[in-house]
Amino acid sequence: MAAVIPLAGWAQAQLEDIAALCPPRRPVLPLAQDLMRERAHANGSAVPGKVSAGGGCRFYRARDGWIALNLARPDDRTLLPALFACDLDDCAQPGQIDRRFAGMAEAQAVARGRLLGLAIAGLSEVAASPARQISMRGPRSALPAARPRVLDLTALWAGPLAGRLLGLAGADILKIESTDRPDPMRHSDPVHFAALNQNKRHARLAFRSAEGRARLLALIEGADIVLEAARPRALRQLGIDADALVRSRPGLSWVTITGHGICGDAADWIAFGDDAGVAGGLSRALFDASGKVGFVGDAIGDPLTGIAAARAALAAHRDGGGQRIVLSMSGVVRAALEDEHVRQGPLLARQLAAWAAAQGTPFRARQAPASAEPVAC
Repeated sequence: MAAVIPLAGWAQAQLEDIAALCPPRRPVLPLAQDLMRERAHANGSAVPGKVSAGGGCRFYRARDGWIALNLARPDDRTLLPALFACDLDDCAQPGQIDRRFAGMAEAQAVARGRLLGLAIAGLSEVAASPARQISMRGPRSALPAARPRVLDLTALWAGPLAGRLLGLAGADILKIESTDRPDPMRHSDPVHFAALNQNKRHARLAFRSAEGRARLLALIEGADIVLEAARPRALRQLGIDADALVRSRPGLSWVTITGHGICGDAADWIAFGDDAGVAGGLSRALFDASGKVGFVGDAIGDPLTGIAAARAALAAHRDGGGQRIVLSMSGVVRAALEDEHVRQGPLLARQLAAWAAAQGTPFRARQAPASAEPVAC
């Protein structure tokens, strides 16, 4: 029997809230457990220990703790010499990363890695930003559209999942990709890409051209909900001021997904789902419950945040919009963990211990990946 992914109960409650926002005909949404395990199941991954299910993130022993370093991007390893003050050949030798981290303090290594643009987290850290913030309020719409028009500017997992769920809840979704930098998952994991982007219309724009940026702004003007997952400086480079658009466009609901929020130094920190789960305290909770260091779920910050983003977007739209909502992946994990501690108490600890005991066993989906048709609400 497949181990229950801890925090799946929290995610299921968010999905039920999404369905409840669509009276009178509730959409049939996938189960949280299936959404959270479908990528790992499709790829034949095992319940992770110190190496993530996808293989890109790994725990290393520090002098005073544990560090999760995500080397998912091709260029990440070129940053290791600056992190460790060694040359590239040295860092590439077997065991060198382990030896270098062993001489560093956890907080020191995390701070230096983030300055360099690495996705890194410490087992003992606390999430830097809350799960959800409203950075701007604008004019609301008195008559929100029954079938909202959603512009999905996101890539990878969390944002596309939010768009997928909104589509199943009846929204009209247009996914936009850059001609220069298309969604990496399109080629790295085409099966999961197809699952996340079903029931969407697709288009590509040249964001670097004046014509492409003008077309993008026109699409934003016609949208009811915008989903994006760019760091603040990336939006500025496109000439997009999300707060100003929310102020000027009545009824617009803008959802920003980030690794660690948009305020202070954390706004520039890189995060992916696995290290965001660590930064949110979930691996620490696993250690406290089982004595084992490891990852919980598969890139758990992504599905939790994608589900939370869909709920936040739909609730804002139904309330007339006029909001920019910022979600932090590490903050979402932290909030879900705290909520489940209150709601489940000892049961959560047992789930975490059972998850640790299942390390190395295959992920199993309880049903095939859902391909439900959208329902107008």
